[in-house]
Amino acid sequence: MIQGMEVSNDEKRQFVREGFVIRRGFVSQALTEPAKRLVEQWYRNSYDASNIEKYTQKTFAPDLGSHPDLLNVYRSSGLAEATASLVSPDHIQAVSTVQVQIRVPDSALSKAQPEKTMHVDGVSCPHLDPRELRTFTLIAGVLLSDVKDANGGALRFVPGGHVDMAEWFRNEWALGASDQVPDRVSRKPSVPFVGKTGDLIIMHHLVPHAVGSNSSGTPRIMLYFRVKHVEHEKLVLDALRDPWVEYPELRKLALQTQN
Repeated sequence: MIQGMEVSNDEKRQFVREGFVIRRGFVSQALTEPAKRLVEQWYRNSYDASNIEKYTQKTFAPDLGSHPDLLNVYRSSGLAEATASLVSPDHIQAVSTVQVQIRVPDSALSKAQPEKTMHVDGVSCPHLDPRELRTFTLIAGVLLSDVKDANGGALRFVPGGHVDMAEWFRNEWALGASDQVPDRVSRKPSVPFVGKTGDLIIMHHLVPHAVGSNSSGTPRIMLYFRVKHVEHEKLVLDALRDPWVEYPELRKLALQTQN
């Protein structure tokens, strides 16, 4: 039994209210170190600066997407069990790939790395047909480098924004629209995810987020695991409009909160 593998009741209530859970030091050094070495080796030897836009849109180190050292961060840390506990008693699909996201230091760039403005993943992506959806149920992000402040390429997210986004998708949005978030959401204050290697954030898919530049002297490295409800492909549109359709137990908590 991995200690603390399941999300606690207090964390579930926070997830319902704010759309995220943060666990400090969740992934051990025994798992982060091999993953970090692998990504840093790729960055030193294989990183092609001319592909910075493609890497940022999709993934850095694309050839490492199924490497055991990276997937072990999810499979062997208790993270798989933690994410599964959020959709319980339903089930999640197996995670077989990882996205590597690096925010390259400004000082090392020959051309600016594209910033990611406030968005929800897989909806109206600028590099995709706006009618194409590449959504999921939740995302788990693990730091492989320390991030001291927001200017170090930190992920920024809007707590509680999942509720606003569901309302927008339900009442205003239509498939094929080019807007990623409504103006009222993009203007809301965001919170940076700062911390140390091994720190974890789990976010509801509908939490809007953004990523800016990195003015520190070191690359910000983060692993992202996209987790899908076992029937996500059937529920994809419903899941945009109803934040709890893939979370049966959390729906009960949400109703208790409303009452």
